[in-house]
Amino acid sequence: MKFSTYLEKIVGVSIYPLVSLIMFVVFFALVTLWIFSIDKKEIEHIEKLPLD
Repeated sequence: MKFSTYLEKIVGVSIYPLVSLIMFVVFFALVTLWIFSIDKKEIEHIEKLPLD
């Protein structure tokens, strides 16, 4: 029996791919906004953390 056969028996299983896609897009958008809005001095501080 294939794995997809088990998934077909679960009620409402089609919502999970959509929810995971939305979570990924929101996370990616938030990280992108954070990167473009962060101060340059903060970036330099974060860059030096592994070497300190």
